[in-house]
Amino acid sequence: MINTHDILETINMIREENLDIRTITMGISLLSCADSDISRSCDKIYDKICRQAEHLVETGENIEKEYGIPIIHKRIAVTPISMLVAASGGNPVLYAKTLEKASQTVGVNFIGGYSALVQKGFAAGDEALIRSIPEALAETQHICSSVNIGSTKAGINMDAVATMGKVVREAAEITADKGCIGPAKLVVFCNAPEDNPFMAGAFHGAGEADCVINVGVSGPGVVRAALQKIPDGNITDVADTVKKTAFKITRVGQLVAKEAAKRLNVPFGIVDLSLAPTPAVGDSVAHILEEMGLEQCGAHGTTACLALLNDAVKKGGVMASSHVGGLSGAFIPVSEDAGMIAAAENGTLSIEKLEAMTAVCSVGLDMIIIPGDTSAEVISGIIADEAAIGMVNSKTTAVRVIPAIGKTIGDTLNFGGLLGYGPVMKVNAASPAKFIHRGGRIPAPLQSLKN
Repeated sequence: MINTHDILETINMIREENLDIRTITMGISLLSCADSDISRSCDKIYDKICRQAEHLVETGENIEKEYGIPIIHKRIAVTPISMLVAASGGNPVLYAKTLEKASQTVGVNFIGGYSALVQKGFAAGDEALIRSIPEALAETQHICSSVNIGSTKAGINMDAVATMGKVVREAAEITADKGCIGPAKLVVFCNAPEDNPFMAGAFHGAGEADCVINVGVSGPGVVRAALQKIPDGNITDVADTVKKTAFKITRVGQLVAKEAAKRLNVPFGIVDLSLAPTPAVGDSVAHILEEMGLEQCGAHGTTACLALLNDAVKKGGVMASSHVGGLSGAFIPVSEDAGMIAAAENGTLSIEKLEAMTAVCSVGLDMIIIPGDTSAEVISGIIADEAAIGMVNSKTTAVRVIPAIGKTIGDTLNFGGLLGYGPVMKVNAASPAKFIHRGGRIPAPLQSLKN
């Protein structure tokens, strides 16, 4: 029997509490497009993406209208392009321009997969693609890039870490006239998942089906509203409330994912449970933590609150969907979260505190704006620290920092849209250069020997 209360509750979540589907992401394998001739390979890629994703945007819009559920983005994730560069050689930027052309043809918001997986070393095509990332991001609008530099099984590739510090900085410099947008579309991973629907880290892993539909949900405002109804509840009550709310949010995501997969005639992949905030007031993960009892996000106790939130979201979500994957937890991107922005502006939230929070959250140091004169070695040090947290704790961590060229602490950088805006945050400028330039590989931890 249909429960009228549940229907009204869902309507209220959408209208008043910013519940939405953050993204429908179609994963497309491009392995069949590999060719020794890069021009032929690019032609195959364009044809396959346009064929598979021809109706993706239209389908998302129709579901949105029919069910009344906002679907903010329609996206595509493809096979890591470094794998195709290995076969064809040539300038990898040609692939980026092909992906850009295809994304414009089918009308998606972003296309991810200008990526390389180098956690254990550089294979053919990897170094060429990585060094081309700044140019590729500067010459396209919709391309997102990611590089996986470590894993619990492999350890951390410190040669790749050193390279990525330079790449992040160059991506900012080459797009300085565009608000340093380049590194906002670039993420450096440890333990990158192969089925992540969220940008900038989405790519279609080699173990995935030829074409799938993955969905990422949102809903921080819904969780906060639920907690407002139990102002005197104890911590167990808080955890139970988050868990029940996450279940309801995920059921909406499961509905949209299955419906989109059926209409597009491709398999349903996963629902990513991650609470994805926006700069809009009332749609903030930081505000959830404050509703638990913190004066402001960043106060002592923040890491404990975030651990509770992340765990409860996963427990509620896995009961609501038969296939859960991606990142699944709570994002803490500074520029994309109104509460995080306020805490950073007030000085309550520092990069060091954010790093501690990443030990228990869904991803890592995300959308953090740093001074424009931050050296490549310091950026590499930030990446290495975050990768170490992921490697030792067998979880996904990532770094997406934006050097604000020409700006310093207290200035603001504005990206617009879902990427938001934020203050330039203080970075410890003491140099890790000698450590970074040693190169080599940090060995995998003992817990990697599970076979």
